[in-house]
Amino acid sequence: MMRKTSVMLLGAAAGAALTLFVTQPRSMLMGSTARAATSDTYRQLNLLGDVFERVRSDYVEKPDDSKLVESAISGMLTGLDPHSSYMDAKSFKDMQVQTRGEFGGLGIEVTMEDGLIKVVSPIDDTPASKAGIQANDIITTLDDEAVQGLTLNQAVDKMRGPVNTKIRLKIIRKGQDNPIDVTLVRDNIRVRSVRARVEADDIGYIRITTFNEQTTEGLKREIASLTKQIGEDKLKGFILDLRNNPGGLLEEAVTVSDAFLERGEIVSTRGRNAEETQRRVAHAGDLTKGKKLIVLINGGSASASEIVAGALQDHKRATVVGTRSFGKGSVQTIIPLGAGNGALRLTTARYYTPSGKSIQAKGITPDIEVMQDVPDDLKARTDTKGEASLRGHLKGDEGKEQTGSQSYVPPDAKDDKALKMADDLLHGVKVDTQAANKAAVDKAAVDKPADKAKAAN
Repeated sequence: MMRKTSVMLLGAAAGAALTLFVTQPRSMLMGSTARAATSDTYRQLNLLGDVFERVRSDYVEKPDDSKLVESAISGMLTGLDPHSSYMDAKSFKDMQVQTRGEFGGLGIEVTMEDGLIKVVSPIDDTPASKAGIQANDIITTLDDEAVQGLTLNQAVDKMRGPVNTKIRLKIIRKGQDNPIDVTLVRDNIRVRSVRARVEADDIGYIRITTFNEQTTEGLKREIASLTKQIGEDKLKGFILDLRNNPGGLLEEAVTVSDAFLERGEIVSTRGRNAEETQRRVAHAGDLTKGKKLIVLINGGSASASEIVAGALQDHKRATVVGTRSFGKGSVQTIIPLGAGNGALRLTTARYYTPSGKSIQAKGITPDIEVMQDVPDDLKARTDTKGEASLRGHLKGDEGKEQTGSQSYVPPDAKDDKALKMADDLLHGVKVDTQAANKAAVDKAAVDKPADKAKAAN
């Protein structure tokens, strides 16, 4: 606070001095510098224009002017850092659908297998589930158009569309001799970013797969549902699984953190200028009523996931278990460029945990590290390189950068060592020794003045 005040006073005094004594020379100097900078900038822009015209006139085939411009913009942004980019109109629309978590569609989670679309699972209470679509169904045609030859994104685009419109699917199902024809009517689909289950009869397990506009509401519903299912007296605590969650909306990271906190800072964001610093704080009302909390992270936990893990760790609200997180400590702002022109995704700030730590290119270090047993055939593919390995990444504020961390999560819960550790911590089978030591230190600091007062008496 003192430093901030001093800077403000110095700025005010310097401003007054310049106004009174050196206004003209200062403005002449600044004008000269500004003109030189502007001249240099225009010279570079002229170079860009010259290259553009040369490509248009001499390239072996006639290029698309709009594609040339988009590529030039894209090159400018991708040269800044790995997370700044240009989105054309379609990419911008897809991004909006992803972050909104709501769209007109059928309610099927799908993947691509051997050039065909395979159903992973239908989402409950959607047109797909009501029509009897099953996991492992193979979709061969969409409105009589063969799926083979389409990319996964192209097929998904065809299945999405305005609410109350129809689409015909032809499905091959194991055990059925003939293809099945199904006509579905698109409905409003909400992406489930939060899934939950009861673990070991007395623990609430909550997994967040992404941070979209539906996440906080989904979290609130699942906390209430799990508390009711298990019973408040029986409930030992919650496990919040953020492993392999790539992030999403900053606002949702803040409100998810707020759901477990009563007070205090959640995150601060700092841009190029000091006055752009913003601090987000928690509001009273821990939805779990202080129940024990374990947060699971790994090398695939990035961005918004790291904000949540960092806030809960710094406030000693949760024990963080797993492996070091990805280390993406920057904030991107989406800047629309007008109808049909897409948008910029521009890195505008770094974010810091409540204790003032930047996790950029370092990540969140868990309180308890747990390494998974990885099958031999997967060992080469289960480590995430992390932010520090990305070309052109923003450098960390301080300390040594960290690269690489295990990101494997066993498909069978019984083989999940991090989950087992979380269960043991909540049941008291194992103890977070770091937390216990910290509590002892805090208690000693509180008790010491009282002992002195007693001796004085």
